[in-house]
Amino acid sequence: MTHRSHARSEEDMHEIDAKGVYYRVLNERVRAAMAAGHKDILLKNVNGQYYIGDGLRGGDVKITVEGVPGNDLAAFMDGPTIIVRGNAQDNIGNTMNGGKVVIHGNAGDVLGYGMRGGKLHILGDVGYRVGIHMKGYKKQTPVIVCGGGAGDFFGEYMAGGVLILLGLKEESGRPIAGDYLGTGMHGGVIFVRGDVDRTRCGAEVGITAPNDDDMKTLKECLTDFCNDFSLNLDSVMKKGFKKLSPASLRPYGNLYAY
Repeated sequence: MTHRSHARSEEDMHEIDAKGVYYRVLNERVRAAMAAGHKDILLKNVNGQYYIGDGLRGGDVKITVEGVPGNDLAAFMDGPTIIVRGNAQDNIGNTMNGGKVVIHGNAGDVLGYGMRGGKLHILGDVGYRVGIHMKGYKKQTPVIVCGGGAGDFFGEYMAGGVLILLGLKEESGRPIAGDYLGTGMHGGVIFVRGDVDRTRCGAEVGITAPNDDDMKTLKECLTDFCNDFSLNLDSVMKKGFKKLSPASLRPYGNLYAY
């Protein structure tokens, strides 16, 4: 007599074809699949549909996206894991509360806006205003790790959490981050692999070498990131990092109060 393994297999995966499907209908089908008890969902032929995974709960649910999801992927999500096999657009993880989003390509602007918890792992480049107003909630510490480079305003108005910028695909003459790095930052921490150009940073940011506790945080975050993308942890950490943290808890206080 043979016994079926409890491990997930392709037979356990519930497929949904998103080709030509309106975003509201697609998201209703995802919710229906979860309500029916499916834990491993594959969305095929996704082409810009908005709001995939928004508000979903359930830490044992995995949603794999083939194609390019539209804006606000995983907004307000609390628990599931979303894996995107290619690129993704803007506003990923908007006010996300828990779970993980893993993107095997590049991603757009305003990732993790007001993010309260969970993780965003992006293998490639990201756009502008990544981590803006990222804050954390109670004991939760949101984490965004970007494998490539970033546009302007990385970590703008950041209030909590961890932002890590790796620049793994370095290009000669191209900075790892754009201008206004950490502008308005008043909480949390940014780690940048390699050197940081002070002229590109907000005036509110202090730049130091990571201490032992910082290195422990980095290793923990990057171990998970490297596992997601089959990268070598030692190779990623070998280059060294700079730590960016706020020099003031009220960077613009003098503009609004005497």
